[in-house]
Amino acid sequence: MSEGDSVGDSVHGKPSVVYRFFSRLGQIYQSWLDKSTPYTAVRWVVTLGLSFVYMIRVYLLQGWYIVTYALGIYHLNLFIAFLSPKVDPSLMEDSDDGPSLPTKQNEEFRPFIRRLPEFKFWHAATKGILVAMLCTFFEAFNVPVFWPILVMYFIMLFCITMKRQIKVRTAVLLCHMAATSPRLQSPWKSMLAFSAAIAFCV
Repeated sequence: MSEGDSVGDSVHGKPSVVYRFFSRLGQIYQSWLDKSTPYTAVRWVVTLGLSFVYMIRVYLLQGWYIVTYALGIYHLNLFIAFLSPKVDPSLMEDSDDGPSLPTKQNEEFRPFIRRLPEFKFWHAATKGILVAMLCTFFEAFNVPVFWPILVMYFIMLFCITMKRQIKVRTAVLLCHMAATSPRLQSPWKSMLAFSAAIAFCV
């Protein structure tokens, strides 16, 4: 093999055995992911089962609390991204009053589009659990900490970070109901719009 050839290439310019093995492994993995896409309930049941196994393992080992805390923070960030809209109304121009109803006849209400789709949320959450499970087999990750402090701090962080997401989600839902429901009369639509503004600003 000449010096100009890549490390992954053989003498004849073909991919090496290691490269072909991992490439084939990635194809099989992606194929299984594609097949599991329609089975939302089954996927989440498996993930919850892995979470339960992980919690039982941590409880029996009485350690690796810092790994569990990191896993909780990671899942919290994923959950916030799952609840957040792809375009934050508070960051848009002329949107200081939060989400608003269409003002023109030809203006359509934009549906709620998640910043993190459900499948990517599940995939990342499952990989996080598997990585945390792997870390429990190494003593180097068993950092001694006082776990009640971590639990209290996680609860406080959860409440603070989720407050705005709940308000934005409620406001968008009220605007969607007011804009798409054909049975609502004008006063009711105005009331829903007013409720959405209150939910966003409080």
